[in-house]
Amino acid sequence: MRVGWLSTGRDEAARNLLADVLGRARRDGVPLDVGVVFCDREPGESPESDAFHDLVRRLDLPLVTLSSRRSWEEAKARGLSRAAWRDAYHEQVAALLQRHQPGVLVMAGYMLIASPAMCRRFAILNLHPALPGGPTGTWQEVIWRLLEDEAGETGAMIHLATAELDRGPVVSFFRFSLRGPRWDPLWAAFREKRRRRTVAEIAAAEGESEPLFAAIRRHGEVREIPLLYQTLRQFAEGKLNTAQGCVFSESARLPLDLTELVDAEVARTAVDAPGR
Repeated sequence: MRVGWLSTGRDEAARNLLADVLGRARRDGVPLDVGVVFCDREPGESPESDAFHDLVRRLDLPLVTLSSRRSWEEAKARGLSRAAWRDAYHEQVAALLQRHQPGVLVMAGYMLIASPAMCRRFAILNLHPALPGGPTGTWQEVIWRLLEDEAGETGAMIHLATAELDRGPVVSFFRFSLRGPRWDPLWAAFREKRRRRTVAEIAAAEGESEPLFAAIRRHGEVREIPLLYQTLRQFAEGKLNTAQGCVFSESARLPLDLTELVDAEVARTAVDAPGR
């Protein structure tokens, strides 16, 4: 199945994500067909996005661009609301993408919210750093909520982008426990802090350097690219398919629990433990 890759290309992480996923596919002999890469920044808008464009060309992938910044400035001059602009802009994006006939789209560092019409037209995959039904928001907000709730496990999921942020139908996920010898001392230290301060006060004082927070982030982040890769692999190998903006499987119940595959992928590339 042909994949459309959506990215703002705003930093090195966006470049690494594309190169990493394609590198894993080549390593495993997976026929991952990225048939078009869309970037909402045009040449000359940013050194970072220009570097992303250069990478796409080096990888010999079709590149399509349409400046969201310029489009929004023009829309504001005409008095359009943000919602109306989003609809009009993504109608143009959808037309550009359709020429390449992607079967599924993936948001990979794409900093815009897709319009409802585009979400209905295409199956658009988005990664959210929480388990199905877990906290919404940024990854920082998710982790602080996990600490507030003293969650026993967490993970990440690939879901379909919809008008409701972080709540579209789930395609795949991985999970990991937050209990056991590697985690219990971190929880004990965190609970001791909570005897004197609220979670909000701890967050304000320590931020992302708080040891339990940092360990959860490391343990989850190293699994996010493997989750995306293993999910796209299901499409490439015909185990997942799309129709009318939905994802389905004829041989498995969705969502797919890819924990074992993700853990195996991590084991191939890095040693993973809290405190490293």
